[in-house]
Parts: sequence; structure tokens; C-alpha cells
Amino acid sequence: MGHRWMIAVALCSYLALPVLAQASTAGRDLSSIIETFVLQQFPDAAGHYWVINDTQWDGDEMVVDMHTIVQVKKQLIPSLNHFLLLIVAGELKGVQQVPLEPGTDCQPEQET
Repeated sequence: MGHRWMIAVALCSYLALPVLAQASTAGRDLSSIIETFVLQQFPDAAGHYWVINDTQWDGDEMVVDMHTIVQVKKQLIPSLNHFLLLIVAGELKGVQQVPLEPGTDCQPEQET
């Protein structure tokens, strides 16, 4: 039974590699840009995960819709956050935190 799970994970990884390879922006890959952002946004995190919901491309500009799940030290429950990232020519140029509650206004965009 365990080998079926490993085969499924290997197959999913194999299918995801071309997508990750295409997600590079001017020499810096998308995952390193996001990882750097999350580490700067949550310096006190004991651990974190991030999930890309969607990306939109327009020339050398990319908007990334993503969620983060962050375990902050000394807190029992991890926090869930929703961000839109503006990446231009491989550099993070703007961040907007999107509220999780419906009907709540977004916070102003932050330049980086």
C-alpha cells in the first residue's frame, strides 16, 4: 500500500516540474521570490507553507495570488494569510494583503 502512495507523489512531482521550470522571471524563479517575501513578512515564524492560487502574466509583469500558513513561535494556532504579489522583471515590486473575511476592504498596497 505504501508504494502506491510513493508512486502517486513521484508522478505528481514529475508533472509539476515543467510548470515550476516555466515560472521563472528574469533569472529568479518564482519560488525563491515568494520564499524571500514570506521570510521577510514573518521573521518570527517557526515554520510556514505557501500555496499559489493563480498567476496572471502581462509581458514582464506577473501577479501572484497566494495563501500563506504560518506557525508563529509561542502560538498554538497557525495563521492563514492571503496576498497578491506584483513581480516585475524578476523583482517583487508590490504586495497587497487580501482579507479573508468577505465584505472587508483590502489594505493599501505596500511597495517593496
